[in-house]
Amino acid sequence: MGIQKRLVGSYVVVIFLTVLILEIFLIVSVRFYYFHNVERILMNQAELSASFFQQYFADEDLEKQSDRLLKGFSHNSDAQVQIINLSGRLLQDSTGLHDDNNMIKYPDVQVAIQGEPGIWKGKDPSTQEAILAVSFPLQVNDVTVGGVRFVTSLTETFNTVNQITVVLICVGMLVIAIVTVLGLLLSWTITRSIKDLKQAADRMTEGDFSKRVPKRYQDELGSLADTLNMMASRILKSEQLKNDFISSVSHELRTPLTSIKGWVITLKSNRIDNKQLLHEGLDIIESEGDRLTRMVDELLDFSKLDNGRIAIHFAPVHLPALLHHIGRQLSPRATRQGILLEIQVDETIPTIQADENRLKQVLINLIDNSLKFTDDSGRILVHAHTTLGQVIITVEDTGSGIAEEDLENVLHKFYKVDQHTSGSGLGLSISDQIIKLHRGELRITSMVGKGTIVHIHLPI
Repeated sequence: MGIQKRLVGSYVVVIFLTVLILEIFLIVSVRFYYFHNVERILMNQAELSASFFQQYFADEDLEKQSDRLLKGFSHNSDAQVQIINLSGRLLQDSTGLHDDNNMIKYPDVQVAIQGEPGIWKGKDPSTQEAILAVSFPLQVNDVTVGGVRFVTSLTETFNTVNQITVVLICVGMLVIAIVTVLGLLLSWTITRSIKDLKQAADRMTEGDFSKRVPKRYQDELGSLADTLNMMASRILKSEQLKNDFISSVSHELRTPLTSIKGWVITLKSNRIDNKQLLHEGLDIIESEGDRLTRMVDELLDFSKLDNGRIAIHFAPVHLPALLHHIGRQLSPRATRQGILLEIQVDETIPTIQADENRLKQVLINLIDNSLKFTDDSGRILVHAHTTLGQVIITVEDTGSGIAEEDLENVLHKFYKVDQHTSGSGLGLSISDQIIKLHRGELRITSMVGKGTIVHIHLPI
């Protein structure tokens, strides 16, 4: 059973039960109100008549004064009025005496003769019409001498109650119909959004991430549509980055391999006694081999990070010594490029727990990026200090900078600001993951044409 059928079915069942309970309660209440009202009116009239008899006719003979009593009792009542003696014989009837004048057979008369008010509902023996009878004792000095009986037809009351019942049932059915229609509309708005999500998900499982889910309403399903659309966009972007990465890596691998192969052919075609050519060729082959090794190491690191298999070996690290060592290692390259590389370290920085090799990898990668994008006569400053229980290492350059639209993506895997530059686009992503494994944070700020600043926050 689909969601729409379950929703509508549950709504209809709940409303049907609710309406049914209310209908029963209202119908019972209406019946009780009308019949109790008729009964109360007759009882009040009978009690008033008995009080009138006791006040004005207590010294009179009941049978002799029955005609006068009947006129007085029936004057202000539309009901049939009967006067009965103590033996249950009918003395007077406002509709005329009938052949069977023995009233003792009626339960209300029996109760009234015994001195208590009596009520009886039944059918008129002659007309078979539903009637209500109320009998009240006529007493003289607390001694019952007879009774007065008020009888009314219940036909109009039944008709009124039945009409109200029909109206209530019709209203209940109308409510159920309205709720059913509203339930269909509501479930349609929900299932339509779900169908859109399912269609988009089916397309995505087939590899088509260009499908977008329309956001029909500002609700949870609308938020889910936004999330699915964002996920599809990011997957498309990742796919594009992956393709660019494959293309870039293919180019990066081909270039050193071509260079190595070219020099091997050159060296093989020349005589071995050409020492200068031999050393030059071997130096280039070594350099290109190192370049290939770095690229393979980056790919291996990325694979380990992506699968959560990279290991961080924490040990005491003296940051000032590490930074000075990296500065001495990269100074020759900076000098060749005409770039000033400065290391400014607070020598009082306490020893921290970290993986020295991984930190060295991150810092060399950051300085290497600065060297790539900083022109000659530029400046790279590596600064380290402590604040609020943290060590902050800053790598600042005066290079070309990073555009704002690229800045939020530079830490993503495979992303390269300039597709024509060398590299795999994994260096910053790997560096960010390594710093996170150190329970630290890597932040980048940059301005085009003015340079880039990378902040590394590490806990002490």
